[in-house]
Parts: sequence; C-alpha cells; structure tokens
Amino acid sequence: MIKLLVGLGNPGSEYETTRHNAGFWFVDGAARVLKTSLAMDRNYHGLVARISFQGQPLWLLQPQTFMNLSGKSVAALARFFKLNADEILVAHDELDFPPGESKLKFGGSHAGHNGLRDIHAQLGTGDYWRLRLGVGHPGVKSEVVHWVLKKPSVDERIAIDQCIDRALAALPTLLVGDMDKAMQLIHTSRPPRPKPPRQENSILKTVPKMAE
Repeated sequence: MIKLLVGLGNPGSEYETTRHNAGFWFVDGAARVLKTSLAMDRNYHGLVARISFQGQPLWLLQPQTFMNLSGKSVAALARFFKLNADEILVAHDELDFPPGESKLKFGGSHAGHNGLRDIHAQLGTGDYWRLRLGVGHPGVKSEVVHWVLKKPSVDERIAIDQCIDRALAALPTLLVGDMDKAMQLIHTSRPPRPKPPRQENSILKTVPKMAE
C-alpha cells in the first residue's frame, strides 16, 4: 500500500501557480478528496496531514524546503514512521510530457529533476513511485528553469488539471497498491471509444435460440 503521498513544489504565493508546483496541486486535490487539511509540521519541514485509510495510516506531505531540498522533508517523515521507499508516491512536474499527459512509474533515475535528485540522495534509493504530471518543455535546455517557474497558459493549466483529476479518480486503487489498474486509469487521457454493436445476420435473427 502507498502510505505517503508527496507533492513537490516551492512554497510561497509567488510560486503557487507555476508549473513546478504541479505536485502541490495534486496533493491539494488529494486532501480535498480525502477530506483532510495540511498543516505545518517543523519536524518534517513541510505541510503534513495524517489520516486513516482502510485501517492503515496515510500521510500527505508538501515539503516547504524549496524544490532542491525536497528530500530533507520526505526522508525526515519516512524515517520517523519507518516507511519503506516503495510505500511512497511522489507527484511532480514532468518536462518530457506535454500538458494533458501523465504516467505512474516505479523507480528509475531522477532524470535531472532537482526535487527527485534530493529525494534519491536522502532516501538512498530511487525505488519509490512517481506520478509524472506533464507540463511540456520550452524546447531549449537553457530555458528550462524559467519555464518551470512560470505560470502555464490557461489551456495548459486545464490539461494539467484534467490529469490530476484522473489521478484523483484512481486514488483508491492506487493507495491499496493495485498499480496495474491505477496505471490504466491514469495513463488514459480519454475513455476508449465504445465498440459498435455486433451486426447479426438478418436470417439468424429470425431463428429462435436453442435452450441451453
């Protein structure tokens, strides 16, 4: 089961609506769905909520350390409550996906994301779950820092919010650890088109069915 939901971002009103705070947006939504609220806890260097989900403790966390030191907050809470890395899910902005695309992933490298980089270092492993929320790429590497610290367009924000809504709809499945089903719900940007009804031969329609 997932026991810790982490959203990455930067604290402060000037960063609240920037692309880098997509992880915060997800945890804000999770708090609403789970009917809880986050409060500052200096022991864990972040905004924290704790609830019971299906008889198990579940924590929500938004590190207030700024992005580059996110691991300080995550590791402090995980170590105190003896959480395994694979019981942690980190939601973060993803440059490699366009707005409207999101994926659930386990393990792997930090791919240059400074928040993930510090979590890797502080936990001593990359074997935790990630919810990758697409925010697009500026097209030029030198513009990345400016890009993630900038507010997305209205259409981009709508697309990101739709991804978050899909992830929130999958939250009960995700929290119990049914990751294959959660992936199906999260990775699908729109419901699959229904198959047309099978056309039966008109002659066969007039023949009564045999009793089984």
